[in-house]
Amino acid sequence: MGGFGLYLAFMIPPLLIGLGVQAWLKRTFAKYSEIQIGSGMPGAQVARQILERNGLSGVPVEISPDGPLSDHYDPRKKALFLSEPVYTPPSIAAAAVAAHETGHALQDSKGYFPLKLRSAMYPAVAFASNAWMWLLIIGAVLNALNLVVLALGLYAVAVAFHLVTLPVEFNASRRASVQLRELGIVGAGEQAGVNKVLTAAALTYVAGALAALSMLLYFAMSFLGNRD
Repeated sequence: MGGFGLYLAFMIPPLLIGLGVQAWLKRTFAKYSEIQIGSGMPGAQVARQILERNGLSGVPVEISPDGPLSDHYDPRKKALFLSEPVYTPPSIAAAAVAAHETGHALQDSKGYFPLKLRSAMYPAVAFASNAWMWLLIIGAVLNALNLVVLALGLYAVAVAFHLVTLPVEFNASRRASVQLRELGIVGAGEQAGVNKVLTAAALTYVAGALAALSMLLYFAMSFLGNRD
């Protein structure tokens, strides 16, 4: 397979999958943002109730300053940050996202190993993500195989981070679904919508991991595949 064919085989399918998943997430979130939950709880209150019921009253729930889709739990600050479209509305989508991010706080409180591993990997991943491409370019220009191998090794660290993220995110979604149901925050008829939002969000991480792995394989085959 030629260079261009190799590029098409490894890079285009993950790109198309990623775009499709992102579009599905946006449609799903928009649809269930229009449907109010019977309990009338805004996302911030949903998160607060789950935290309180699990002995995490000291974890603050704050508005994220980074805009839509910036919802996250910060294990260093032990704080939950929700974007405005999740913090305020009493919708199915807001409840699902708020509960999912609260699921990370529950993971942290229980010492969930994949979350601890991901947090421990983050400094190395931050360095690797910034350095690997420059090393790859320099290695290609100088025809220095050792630099190419080092670059791919650094990028493999970033790929591993994506893979470790998958169980973290799927587990947080499972915890979210259980909490919403057991605490009576959403009714039986609303659970299907919650699960659709959680599934769409989780699949974005699958698409990201697939894209990262495909890129690693593409560069590995491009630079190392034809060597004796």
